[in-house]
Amino acid sequence: MSKTRVVIVGASHGGHQTILELLKRYDDVDIKLFETGNFVSFMSCGMELYLEDSVTDVNDVRNFSPADFADNKNVKILNNHQVTKINADKKTITAVNTIDNDSEKYSYDKLILSPGVNPKSIPVPGKDLKNVFLMRGYDWATQIKAKLEDPNVKNITIIGAGYIGIEAAEASRKAGKNVTILDVIDRPLGTYLDSEMTDIIASHLKENGVTVVTNAHIKEYVGTDKVTAVKTETAEYPSDLVIQAAGVKANTDWLKGTVDLDNRGWIKTNEYLQTNLKDVYAIGDATLAYSIPADNHVPIALATVARREARYVVKHLFEKVPSAPFGGVVGSSALSVFNYHFTESGLNSFTAERSNVEIKKSFYQGSLRPAYIPAGSKNPAVCVQLFFNPSSHVILGGALLSTYDITAQGNVLALAIQHKLTLEDLADADFFFQPGFDRQWSLLNISAQHALGEKDF
Repeated sequence: MSKTRVVIVGASHGGHQTILELLKRYDDVDIKLFETGNFVSFMSCGMELYLEDSVTDVNDVRNFSPADFADNKNVKILNNHQVTKINADKKTITAVNTIDNDSEKYSYDKLILSPGVNPKSIPVPGKDLKNVFLMRGYDWATQIKAKLEDPNVKNITIIGAGYIGIEAAEASRKAGKNVTILDVIDRPLGTYLDSEMTDIIASHLKENGVTVVTNAHIKEYVGTDKVTAVKTETAEYPSDLVIQAAGVKANTDWLKGTVDLDNRGWIKTNEYLQTNLKDVYAIGDATLAYSIPADNHVPIALATVARREARYVVKHLFEKVPSAPFGGVVGSSALSVFNYHFTESGLNSFTAERSNVEIKKSFYQGSLRPAYIPAGSKNPAVCVQLFFNPSSHVILGGALLSTYDITAQGNVLALAIQHKLTLEDLADADFFFQPGFDRQWSLLNISAQHALGEKDF
């Protein structure tokens, strides 16, 4: 009996998890995975660790290599192959070998798209100058690392004050460079955190020698052969290296006219993660994921989202009608900014407004442990922000920030959002107490009680 042919496009988190799930669940599958690049599959989320010499080797910063499946006769990894077309009627894809430019058609029974995203390059004069870099992927990582080690590179300008830009700034400062961040929005990390927390982070960035310029509209990268400065509407910033971290766009231009996309290029799927084409599914960063707290489909470019979607798709891949829809995701992440650590989950004021969700918020600031432990490293200050439905008190989002690493508490918050707990539920939730770790009421208990108007003790 012939094996069912499953073709996967994209070798990052979604593609990797798809292979793992297929091998775990089925014996009679022929799996072909196509990846445009040569290096399979670099984890860009590990780039800062690599730049700071905190990994074993750059070649280890990956989910898997083709060699990991070399002995499995059911799996074939085709890197250096760019998929350019889907023929849904004949159930084939066309892939171009990027080494010799040969084109070939491959048949599928099931097609799973996980094409990911590409970093945006600012469309201004000088964008093609030397030393204007992007911050994503193996090739850019190794080039940035070389510049951080180059004593002739003194001034680094980073475009974008989101996660990637902040990571680039910290790695550059630790390498001894003069660092300036430029962003068009009004505060760093402004799409992830509300101002109560971004004010703290902005001050901390300044303390660590990072110049942050907000409301900066870039007009030009200045230079003849290589970049020498970044010019905005109001100033010019000397630059030996420019790192662009100004967001991403879906890698879906090749799908236009074939797969349904929204007006920004994100792949549309139904509740079963199926596209408009029969037997064609889509997962990962290039899709519109169903957000539980937003009750809406929005872009959520996170490894955790891609892997959960892959797990769901493969589980229901051969059901005529899937037995259950995809349950959705919360969208959670964490980041260190020099001495501070934060985690955020679900909605904030910015993302709630974008999805037309009415929210109310509460901000709590206190100490991690009982008051009889002196304030300082053994009893640091902590901040918790909660976002919730004004009438039902269902928790829709939240964030935690401290110089102490409390990011694991973000997982508790994510679980509360996923299961639609209320402030009252969280206020009474049963957590442990030990004064070497927390207070009689745990931090999340206290923050929920605070949101309900109760007095702290």
